[in-house]
Amino acid sequence: MGATLEPTPAQTSKLLTLPTILTICRVAAVPLLVSTFYVDSWWGPTATTAIFVSAAITDWLDGYLARKMKLGTPFGAFLDPVADKLMVAATLVLLCTKPLEAGIFGQAPWLLTVPAIAIIGREITMSAVREWAASQDKKLLEAVAVNNLGKWKTATQMTALTIILAARDSSLVGTGSLVAFGVILLYISAWLAVWSLYVYMRKIWKVLLR
Repeated sequence: MGATLEPTPAQTSKLLTLPTILTICRVAAVPLLVSTFYVDSWWGPTATTAIFVSAAITDWLDGYLARKMKLGTPFGAFLDPVADKLMVAATLVLLCTKPLEAGIFGQAPWLLTVPAIAIIGREITMSAVREWAASQDKKLLEAVAVNNLGKWKTATQMTALTIILAARDSSLVGTGSLVAFGVILLYISAWLAVWSLYVYMRKIWKVLLR
């Protein structure tokens, strides 16, 4: 039998750059997010919100470091969107299991389910589309590259989920209005998600017709 080749320290250092380590930490934070969400104590909502905000900050930070310090790797480029989707999908599912009274919207169990399905469905579809585009040609891959609309979608999404998570803390004043504002932002995010999917599909269709 042939000897197993162990990665050299140089190869490991190229693979596990600082941005990649931050991304791995975001993936590892998902079980912590789930655990703290169901803690029946005053610190549960605070911990859940802190974990989500930390993940959002590291999402920006690892991208910034990868560009600024030229530490981007193929593995990091693959793992970064996976970490984002895991964190967002987990948060949406958690919120749907324990819906809050959303101020002017009242108690409506389906209120968060609708945007959650739109957002998660869009991410699953885009993952499949990008995988297919990568197996075709460069022009198709360029058509599904991240654009400003996708960035606005992500920013609105993260803000909305942070607000809704924070509003689970009953000690805060005006939680009803806070949740209502977060829900409105979440619906805007869901609309941006669906619209960006349409934009991507239109670009793909134009490339295919050439």
